[in-house]
Amino acid sequence: MKDKKKIVLVTGASRGIGAAIAKRLAPEYEIWLNYRSDHGSAVRVQKEIEANSGVCRLLPFDVADEEAVKASLEPLLGENTVWGLVHNAGVTRDTLVATMTREQWDTVLGVHLTAYFLLTRILARNMLFARQGRIVAISSISGETGQSGQMNYSAAKAGLIGASKALAREVARRNVLVNVVSPGLIETEMTDKLPKDKLLPTIPLGRFGNSTEVAGIVNFLMGEEAGYITGQVISVNGGLYM
Repeated sequence: MKDKKKIVLVTGASRGIGAAIAKRLAPEYEIWLNYRSDHGSAVRVQKEIEANSGVCRLLPFDVADEEAVKASLEPLLGENTVWGLVHNAGVTRDTLVATMTREQWDTVLGVHLTAYFLLTRILARNMLFARQGRIVAISSISGETGQSGQMNYSAAKAGLIGASKALAREVARRNVLVNVVSPGLIETEMTDKLPKDKLLPTIPLGRFGNSTEVAGIVNFLMGEEAGYITGQVISVNGGLYM
C-alpha cells in the first residue's frame, strides 16, 4: 500500500543524478523530493513517479538555509518517520584559489557540507527514535583525489566522507547506517562541457557513467541487503580512481 511505504528524502532531485535516484527509489519508497528553484523540472519528476504508481511529495527549500530546513521538515517529522536521506544537492563555483572569492567558497561548502550537517541533525533524531534508518551522502571523485580549480568543491566532497564516517560510528547502535557514494565522470549537465576527447583515455572503462548506475548503488544501500554496510565509500567511476 502507498501509505505503508518507507519515506526517503532526496535533496537536489529535480535533475541529473538526484532525479535518477528519486525515480529509482520510487517503486519501493515514498519520495520527498527536495529542490531549490527549478520547479518545472521537479514537477516533471513528480509526474513521472506518480504515473508509475509512486508517491512523491515536493519540498522546495534551500538546504543550506537553517531556518528553511527547520520550517520545511519539522512539521512533517512530527507526523512521519523517515527511513532514508540521500544528500545529493550540489553546486560548483570552479576557479583557481588565487581568484576564488569568499562567496564562492561559502556557497559550495554551504550546499554540500553545512547542509549535510543541518539535514542529518534534524533527521537523525527521527531515525534514532525509530531505531532504524539509512543515510547516503553523494560525494565525488574530486573529494577523493582533489582537483585543480576545485578547492572549494573538493573540500566539501572530502568533508562529506569524513562527516559520514564519524556519523556512522555515532548512530550504528541504533541501526542507522551511513554511507557515501562517490561518482566519477557521469553524463549530466555538469559534465556536458568537459573535453571528453581528453578525458575518456584516462578512464579504464573508456566511457562516462550514467545517472542510473549511481542510482542503482543508492537503491542497494537503502535496502535490507545492505544491512551490514556502514561507514563505507562506494566509488562509481569506471576505474578512474582505484
